[in-house]
Amino acid sequence: MTNRARAMPRRGLVAGPDFEYFQRRYFTPAEVAQHNRPEDLWVSYLGYVYDLTPLAQAYKGDLLLKPIVEVAGQDISHWFDPKTKDIRKHIDPLTGTLRYRTPRGRFLHVPPQLPRSDWANDFGMPWWQGSRYEVGRLSAKTRNIRIINTLTSQEHTLEVGTLESMWEILHRYLPYNTHAASYTWKFEGKNLNMDYTLEENGIQDEEEEFDSLTMDSTLYTPAILLYFNDDLTEL
Repeated sequence: MTNRARAMPRRGLVAGPDFEYFQRRYFTPAEVAQHNRPEDLWVSYLGYVYDLTPLAQAYKGDLLLKPIVEVAGQDISHWFDPKTKDIRKHIDPLTGTLRYRTPRGRFLHVPPQLPRSDWANDFGMPWWQGSRYEVGRLSAKTRNIRIINTLTSQEHTLEVGTLESMWEILHRYLPYNTHAASYTWKFEGKNLNMDYTLEENGIQDEEEEFDSLTMDSTLYTPAILLYFNDDLTEL
């Protein structure tokens, strides 16, 4: 699948991605924060989001899992050197050698301070290297958008990433309307290009302008209007 959602054959009156295989590219910090338990454990670091639930299940009961569980749902970029993308290192005062810096205590796949006979290093690649746990990117900036169904007059406000396409926003909206793809999405009377972002569709983020005027940016949230196409497409 390309960066934008892959276009599929038309379904009735609408065309769009095959949502059976659709994968979100971006997640907001608020979404990551919801996954804050050992049974559902996400973290973000260096701009990406990782689902560490399989790791937590594999090492359930291991004391070295504790520092990771303590930061479940949080951004842990400060654990890493952005240049090497490895855990930050420091000179260990006890051994005088370069070792991983772990202020919260040693965690999974970090070698012990001194040689130990019970240290098992047969795990292969450390959990923080590679992309096996990666689920998407972290939205560096988010904004709110209102979506109004003109057929039912229902209105919902969503927090979305500024780099998300309209298809991705539609995917967020599906829990509120499973027939969302059977509507024409418009802003100020113009049809939206679903492959574009809000900004690319001319829906500007005016938060900075409001801030410069010392005005509350929550006083105005742009509204997208949905017009029913008379085609019940359920995703």
